[in-house]
Amino acid sequence: MSGATASSGGHDGTHGDTPVDPREGAAEFRDDVTVELVRSAARDADVLFAARVSTKGEQSLEDVEGDAERSKGLVNYLMRSRHGSPFEHNSMTFYVQAPIFVFRELMRHRMASYNEESGRYRELRPVFYVPGPDRQLVQEGKPGHYQFLDGTPDQHKLVEEETRHQCVEAYAAYQRMLDAGIAREVARIVLPLTIYSSAYVTVNARSLMNFLSLRVRNDESTYPSYPQREIEMVAEQMEAAWAELMPVSHAAFQRNGRVAP
Repeated sequence: MSGATASSGGHDGTHGDTPVDPREGAAEFRDDVTVELVRSAARDADVLFAARVSTKGEQSLEDVEGDAERSKGLVNYLMRSRHGSPFEHNSMTFYVQAPIFVFRELMRHRMASYNEESGRYRELRPVFYVPGPDRQLVQEGKPGHYQFLDGTPDQHKLVEEETRHQCVEAYAAYQRMLDAGIAREVARIVLPLTIYSSAYVTVNARSLMNFLSLRVRNDESTYPSYPQREIEMVAEQMEAAWAELMPVSHAAFQRNGRVAP
């Protein structure tokens, strides 16, 4: 298995070698996300044969390993001219662990196929997101042009203490309802959006570029983006994995202002 990850946690909701036992009322707090590339069929060559079929037909497959510089030029031309369909002939599947509020932002892009764990069919684990010390807390500006500033030590302390308190209380209520025989799909309504979920996300490069253009802040972007930091953490790791798989396509994306073709 290859991929990028910002967590040592496993797919079972554990972190490192320390398991979380929900029946004991234990809670784990994280300030990261996990993004693992679990399967891929994605190469720059996929872009080349798809593009060249329009002029060479079946011979396009023979050109896949052709002149490297000429191939780079073609990929850059396709990106610059926004001929996007050749970037769709590939696939990447990511395993993602993130707070539920992050998944809601991810899924609203409608750019991928998703299968997420269900709170109806399994007991959710007490793993919660709390912003780390580097998370900027103070928001200034108008919608779409926010600027975020570092919080004070007291503000960071307040966020951490209140988040931890609310999560522990909510999970205890969840456990009491489960113990009383309440269905999981009902008991889960008391849980906060900061609880972690997990999902498989399958996407092609063209759709991923659209997502990255909106969810990664980059000084070279033609159209500036101001994403929430937590969804940007997911996007950054997806981009790193894609850049390794399709370096020529990624370089062309960057060179042309990070505008999806």
